[in-house]
Amino acid sequence: MRLVLDTNVWLDWLVFDDPAIAPIRAAVAAHRAEVYIDAACEAELERALGYDLGTRAVDIAACLAECRRVAKTIGSALPDAERALLPACRDRDDQKFLEAARAAGAGFLLTRDKALLHLARRPLPFRILTPRAFAAAAP
Repeated sequence: MRLVLDTNVWLDWLVFDDPAIAPIRAAVAAHRAEVYIDAACEAELERALGYDLGTRAVDIAACLAECRRVAKTIGSALPDAERALLPACRDRDDQKFLEAARAAGAGFLLTRDKALLHLARRPLPFRILTPRAFAAAAP
């Protein structure tokens, strides 16, 4: 099962150790799931790790190393013809996650972003779910 995680889900995994991420971690550790990321999504993650994330000190290099250890890199950009088949996200900055999910052949795009979740009702070649919904629905 192939997954793409948006930036907030990565932050929940790498920084906040959110319990909702535990089923995703377990699926990856048990080799039931693979996480994919492309350069644009990783660049956004790196920027977000540099933000003030509250009282936690963030080791950006360690977080990125863990992301790279866990995720497989999507090597090529989504062809324009396939990109055109995707719906447009209200937040243009989130379009990259739809494109990454399509390029990876993902079964799931995991997010807490309302603009992406709004598209979950649309017919797509992958499901858009929150981490909690994924835990309840994953095979």
